[in-house]
Amino acid sequence: MAFRVLGIGSSLRDNASSTNSLSITLDFARKYGAETRLLDLKQTPLPLYDSSENKSNPNIKKTQDDVSWADALILSTPDYHGSMSGVMKNFLDYFWAEFAGKTFGYICASHEKGLTAMDQMRTAVRQCYGWSMPYGISVSDREDFTDGKINPKLESRLDMLARDLVVYGNILRQQFVKDLSDSSNTFASRYRK
Repeated sequence: MAFRVLGIGSSLRDNASSTNSLSITLDFARKYGAETRLLDLKQTPLPLYDSSENKSNPNIKKTQDDVSWADALILSTPDYHGSMSGVMKNFLDYFWAEFAGKTFGYICASHEKGLTAMDQMRTAVRQCYGWSMPYGISVSDREDFTDGKINPKLESRLDMLARDLVVYGNILRQQFVKDLSDSSNTFASRYRK
């Protein structure tokens, strides 16, 4: 079975550089043998998280199915005041158990590198027992996209993220799934049913 990568786009802007970069990264992931899906939260909006809300909303169901399907995820956000978008935070509020044993990559559109926003997403993922790539990709509208063309340096960084996520994410995911059926005291032992 192919390694499955889900990209989460969380910008509400049309033609957003964070979502465009995510789409390019998913194209590269396919080049490395992954099956991919893009979940654009502009097109599939989630209601504001409420733990008592009925989960029959079709967008919640679609998102749940996509997250459960994925072996790895790429979270993509604009940098809003040094943080992730509210749309991304709302997405993260919906899930926790589904993140365990999956590897996450990060893309942030920012004029200031987006380090704080990516660190906040890493913190949320870590609290949910997900793995994180040790680096993220910062995107700058002015420097990385000119006249509809991508800067070759950004393209190279997105290619690297896709390759590393597929290679290392696959190793971690396979071991996590194997450990689920092992009786040893492992990280995955918390998730046995």
